Amino acid sequence: MLRDDLAKEISEVLGADAGVHLTKPERRENGDWSTTAPFLLARKLSRKPDEIAADAASKLSVSSKIIDRAEAKGGFLNIFVKDEALIQTLSVKTRFPAKKERINIEFVSANPTGPLTMANGRGGFYGDALANLLEKVGYNVTREFYINDAGNQVRLLGESIEAAEGTREAKEEYYKGEYVKKLAGKNAQEAVQTLLSEIRLSLKRAGIEFDVWFSEQELHKKGELDKVLRFLESKGLIEKKDNAIWLGDAVLIKSDGEPTYFFSDLAYHYDKFLKRQFDIAIDVWGADHHGYVDRMKRGIQALGINPERLKIVIMQLVRLMQAGTEVRMSKRAGEFVTMDELLEEVGVDVARWFFLERGANTHMDFDLDLAKEKSEKNPVYYVQYAHTRIASILQKSTKVASPLTGFNNTVERELALKIIRYAEILDDSARDYGVQRLTSYAYELAQTFSGFYRDVKVIGSDREAELLYLVLKTKETLAEVLEILGISRPEKM
Repeated sequence: MLRDDLAKEISEVLGADAGVHLTKPERRENGDWSTTAPFLLARKLSRKPDEIAADAASKLSVSSKIIDRAEAKGGFLNIFVKDEALIQTLSVKTRFPAKKERINIEFVSANPTGPLTMANGRGGFYGDALANLLEKVGYNVTREFYINDAGNQVRLLGESIEAAEGTREAKEEYYKGEYVKKLAGKNAQEAVQTLLSEIRLSLKRAGIEFDVWFSEQELHKKGELDKVLRFLESKGLIEKKDNAIWLGDAVLIKSDGEPTYFFSDLAYHYDKFLKRQFDIAIDVWGADHHGYVDRMKRGIQALGINPERLKIVIMQLVRLMQAGTEVRMSKRAGEFVTMDELLEEVGVDVARWFFLERGANTHMDFDLDLAKEKSEKNPVYYVQYAHTRIASILQKSTKVASPLTGFNNTVERELALKIIRYAEILDDSARDYGVQRLTSYAYELAQTFSGFYRDVKVIGSDREAELLYLVLKTKETLAEVLEILGISRPEKM
């Protein structure tokens, strides 16, 4: 990766402990990359950041094989890369070495007490894209759906069906809606299996697949909770009080003898880490689980597992907006937008893009009116149009693409630089699970290509073969990003 090569050269000048972190400057005149390392070194060296940056810039401008020039500006060290280095990097396909860590990503895991909602779709598309991303950078990834088919919610579903049939008095806590009425005549477990089958179909329509469907009920049947209890007792971590069994401030078994949701969840993670030996477990949870994170981390630690191996991503709330008004969603009240309904309205590509363009930790409004817009106002169509335009150029040309020998103008160089940044986007996103960078990058790449398409004549140019190479590299990169996002790559629109 070119950014790593640059960081290495700069570190050799500033010192190995300089903490060189390179970022893309906001303004083009500030270089291709920039670092604040001089600020970090200032106190340690008892020197001004400007002086440190100036000294480094002077040395790098003379000695580097990949840096054309370096400039000190306000304490920042700005880097301008040689064209030859960009062209060389462009010719190397982005590949990441295989990593030894095995990762389990558990996502969606909706209670099988109703259809998947639009909110489930946000976590579903995120988990799916994150799995694709981590596989792309070399991890061994298992996609998992945890089936909550035991406990209170299943009992509530059974009673809700009876209430809908008129054989039980209705309560506020019961599930409502037409789907409950359609389950008439089924007991709780039969209803769970019916709804689970519908969930599987909904996920298939959304292009979301799982390697493992893990049943909570099976966890109970196999006595996994008892094994965990004995494990914790052997460590002297269990306390009995008020006729209940506690782990610290968390109840494992209630006074009526029923295990808590937390206990089942702890046993599930015992299975992930100690039985199946995953190195990292990523749990994608809804916003209503935010207060549960610390307790789960403490539970993991009680099992003798480094809590840092458990990565919990909280998906914040999503509102469906139409004509400036929120469309309400509530499974219990029977008034909600299903994922199937949303996909029927806007399609899988649009739904994926709109959910993935916002970070998991941000609340979002899903603009239904914009999502249904089939024009370049809609960001996913804008990116797909760019892909089809590229495909059209490649189909029309009779030339064979050949590697670049140089750049004739700024837009060619800007496009090459944008393509090269793809490896950085993958690397950064895989480190902090920020999948939203990929949608931003795809849109920016489409914008950069549009500028290139407007200003540079490709077909019929005396440099047609070289320019086709740049077009081809753009298509390969854009197609790969869309593939990770799970969005189609049309050749015609």
